[in-house]
Amino acid sequence: EFQGPEVFGGGKVSGSLYMDFWGGPGTALNQLVRLRVASLDVAWKNTTFSVGQDKPIVAPREPTSLAQIGVSPLTGAGNLWLWAPQARVEQRFGFGEQAGLRAQVGVYVTSESSNSIPAEYRASLSGSRPSLEGRFEFWRQFGDDRRIEIAPGFHVSESHVNGLSIPSRVFSLDWLIRPAEMLDFTGQFFAGQNAGVLGGLHQGLAFLPNEQIHAVSAAGGWAQFTLRATRRLSFNVYGGQEDDRNSDLSFGAIAKNQVYAGNVMYRLGSNVIMSFEASQTRTLYVGSGLRLNPHYDLAIAYLF
Repeated sequence: EFQGPEVFGGGKVSGSLYMDFWGGPGTALNQLVRLRVASLDVAWKNTTFSVGQDKPIVAPREPTSLAQIGVSPLTGAGNLWLWAPQARVEQRFGFGEQAGLRAQVGVYVTSESSNSIPAEYRASLSGSRPSLEGRFEFWRQFGDDRRIEIAPGFHVSESHVNGLSIPSRVFSLDWLIRPAEMLDFTGQFFAGQNAGVLGGLHQGLAFLPNEQIHAVSAAGGWAQFTLRATRRLSFNVYGGQEDDRNSDLSFGAIAKNQVYAGNVMYRLGSNVIMSFEASQTRTLYVGSGLRLNPHYDLAIAYLF
């Protein structure tokens, strides 16, 4: 993270860069550096302009987990997480000292996955496309400890394959509800079509026999309850799902993907956190039944 100089109008430059070693196959001497998220911001009193790589503008929140780090928690199960290049403008409006609005509009670069596309169509697929996104967060503060944030959003883009333009249209709603200092309820809901370009299931386009290529309709989301029992001890229970319309899918595709998880985090010291997490993934396939995948993780994190 860095702080830069002042610019015209009293604006302040700042930025951040987060990387890991998740690139490459993971064999000895082949752990490649990978860019996760990065941002360069110019902020004035009520306006901020940002460029960089981050989650979609419509999906800024995250479940709390130290078990899932290579990709965001609840990937493919309700969390539209895909880190991608983008540029955005944020305008802040105050309704007194205890309420306000954060309006964000920007361009996000989608990622068109070829994993679920038949081989004969892959060469015609445009790998990435610009999209228009917006998010409008209404917030209200109640004293020092209680707060509510509600934010509707939208995503609009087109996927290009085989000479066709297939729409991607997503509506989202995310929230933070803090009724007391020790308790948070957070999450997001989304609905629309062709959500795979934002980090949903990689089956946003349908290639059914004797039918024209079309977008897959999907709905999903996630929610989390957080209890901060003490300054050192916290509990998180979260879950999410993505449910794609079965009539848009071929045999063997994922009809519904669900994840349920819970973790406990304990701060051993000012810079060391230990976490134990248990989760279960429930994946329902079209025509071939349900598959369960339990997971148990012990993690230790050091904060630099």
